[in-house]
Amino acid sequence: MLTLDKVYHASYVLKDVVRETDIIHSPVLSEMSGCEVYLKTENLQVTGSFKVRGAYYKISQLSEQEKKCGVVACSAGNHAQGVALASKKFGIKSIICMPDGAPISKVEATKSYGAEVVLVPGVYDDAHNYAEKLKEEKGYTFIHPFDDTDVIAGQATIGLEIINQLKDVDVIVVPVGGGGLISGVAFAIKSLNPSIRVYGVQSAGAPSMQKSLKEGKIITLPSVSTIADGIAVKEPGVDTFNYCSHYVDGIVTVTDEQVSAAILALIEKQKMIAEGAGAVSLAAVMYEKIPDIKGKKVCCLISGGNIDVTILSRVINRGLLMSGRTARETLELVDKPGQLVAVSKIIADCGGNVTSVLHERSDEGSDINGCYLRIQMETRDFDHIKLIEDSLKAAGFKLL
Repeated sequence: MLTLDKVYHASYVLKDVVRETDIIHSPVLSEMSGCEVYLKTENLQVTGSFKVRGAYYKISQLSEQEKKCGVVACSAGNHAQGVALASKKFGIKSIICMPDGAPISKVEATKSYGAEVVLVPGVYDDAHNYAEKLKEEKGYTFIHPFDDTDVIAGQATIGLEIINQLKDVDVIVVPVGGGGLISGVAFAIKSLNPSIRVYGVQSAGAPSMQKSLKEGKIITLPSVSTIADGIAVKEPGVDTFNYCSHYVDGIVTVTDEQVSAAILALIEKQKMIAEGAGAVSLAAVMYEKIPDIKGKKVCCLISGGNIDVTILSRVINRGLLMSGRTARETLELVDKPGQLVAVSKIIADCGGNVTSVLHERSDEGSDINGCYLRIQMETRDFDHIKLIEDSLKAAGFKLL
């Protein structure tokens, strides 16, 4: 059973292993969101994620015989690194089962801590099933990424830190995958100050906890799809479902486009890197998913920063589109000299910057003298895009 004593014990065990990560006030993000935004920077934690807290505390509580036999875990990446680091510090063998689609950076980082990595076809749940199989066959101790009391107690130490660092916080917003993080944070917060609201955020492509709470029972999703790979979980845990039912004020969802915009905002406005799972909390605040937070002190838990650099550029491009910083327009033109010059001049006069142009002859069924012009351009915001579109229309150009 999870108790405050256990959470305080976890905090004591972890004090020389993990960082007490800073809470940073962001005036710019506050102005954008209409509330006082504070960022709990677990993306700057050892291994780049909060996961090391639960993994280390769990492994610290194993018997000598269990440590001798070694451990097995499953993870999309961050729990893997936490288990690998903890195992290395205790000098025990660790086998980590990861989905074969896990970011290469997370796979390599896990190996760098000395763990043996097994890539399993599929998603997190498939890796989980294979890890359970190895546990039975080899006698390893399974270190569950979220549905374990000791793991949850380790994550709950973040709740203790938040309430000590920001005593007058009104709302805490937490990323949710399987539910271990929010279970621990919500338990600690509600046990110490029930008036503080705690909300969870899931990806719209993987809303397993949200659907489960709505139905009043654990729901298994047939599939999940999201750029937030760290929270792409088909089914919440039994314990975490119960903790969320009792202690969490609500679960909301955000789209991949909104997550991308939040990642971009953290990069541009805060000079901070977050992975998709880590940025969902800010996305929920930016896009007004959390009720009644105007003017309130809101702490967004940025749970991890281990984003694969190979997808970072794609996420940034999507974030630019989502925030109106880039735009794509398709125009139907008469194929005659001067059309491209006229379009370019209007965009330039409005302050836009054309970055890509594709000119295509019209297809069958359209005007034989027609053509299509596809333009990508840099813009300031959505109002700027509308100004350009209105100017093009006023000049007689047809936008598709």
